[in-house]
Amino acid sequence: MTACVRDTALALAAVSAAVSLTACGSGTGNVSDPGSARKIGVLLPDSTTARWETRDRPLLEQRIRQLCDDCTIEHADAKGDVAIQQEQMDSSIAHGVDAIVLAAVDARAMSASVGKAAAAHIPVIAYDRLAEGPISGYVSFDGLEVGRLQGKALLTAMGAKAHDGRIVMMNGDPGDPNALSFKQGALSELQGKVTIAKEYDTPEWSTETADLNMTEAVSALGAGSITGVYAANDGLAAGSIAALKADKVSPLPPVTGQDAELAAVRRIVGAEQYMTVYKPFGPEAAAGGAMAVAAARGQRLDGVATGRVKTHSGEEVPAVLLTPVSVTLATIRDTVVKDGVYTLKQICAPPLAGECRRAGLT
Repeated sequence: MTACVRDTALALAAVSAAVSLTACGSGTGNVSDPGSARKIGVLLPDSTTARWETRDRPLLEQRIRQLCDDCTIEHADAKGDVAIQQEQMDSSIAHGVDAIVLAAVDARAMSASVGKAAAAHIPVIAYDRLAEGPISGYVSFDGLEVGRLQGKALLTAMGAKAHDGRIVMMNGDPGDPNALSFKQGALSELQGKVTIAKEYDTPEWSTETADLNMTEAVSALGAGSITGVYAANDGLAAGSIAALKADKVSPLPPVTGQDAELAAVRRIVGAEQYMTVYKPFGPEAAAGGAMAVAAARGQRLDGVATGRVKTHSGEEVPAVLLTPVSVTLATIRDTVVKDGVYTLKQICAPPLAGECRRAGLT
């Protein structure tokens, strides 16, 4: 755990140091006046997943303004609709933005829009999700490692029941390439060790769809036969748990998650969810904002990146890949509380006061 946090801190330090150089004009970009005002588009996929509006957007905007106090930020939320995000990309291009930070609703469907931006000489930074098309840079977490953390945790929670156990896999949106990485990482841990009795993809990462799918799974498998649930994120965990509780499944099987939403951390304290994956949003947004500013100024992104990643077309682009962290009841204090994401007062608000005392959180 300490190593994971340390790796993330080192990556952020590298990004910050590199940005100090590029912001001073050490890059070899094609903009004649790097100090002039720039416009940066920040296009996020939805507000259904809490992180986008409560974490990523304010942190991205904060970082952009730290590095470029006269930059104008044009933000848009696609409401989970590809067509809306395509229109927002067209609008950003028409407005003459100097760079776009894109968290794609559907990575493949946005390929043509990314191509339009490239044709207009507007660099696109793929944020959190590896959008297809001629992107200029990529910032995210190691998706395979996210899935591996989830798979390992689920096996740990199931213990001796894993050998004869049957799990339900509640995968993410098939249009999100991260969902595939999470699934591949999880399967690398789960295959051959547990039976996957039911598996679902969840368009738009919908909590409601997860609820319906889990209801169907309980009906098909029987209330007492599900010994674990792989939920790719906290929204899917919430929907799965709601369905299990509605069908009076008791005790609840261990359920994974991702994004370290406050509601998920509280469910962990309340013994309804076993774990979540914490992806420190500060370092991700810092790297995304740094790439956006460098790109808007026409500077090289290799000075900001900590590595390179191969895109769907086979081209390698500058990238920052950060390290995710597993959060269970035993590590809440040393992760999301230590990093200032939530306070113990927020986590331990009624009716969880007793559970927090027993867990040593108060």
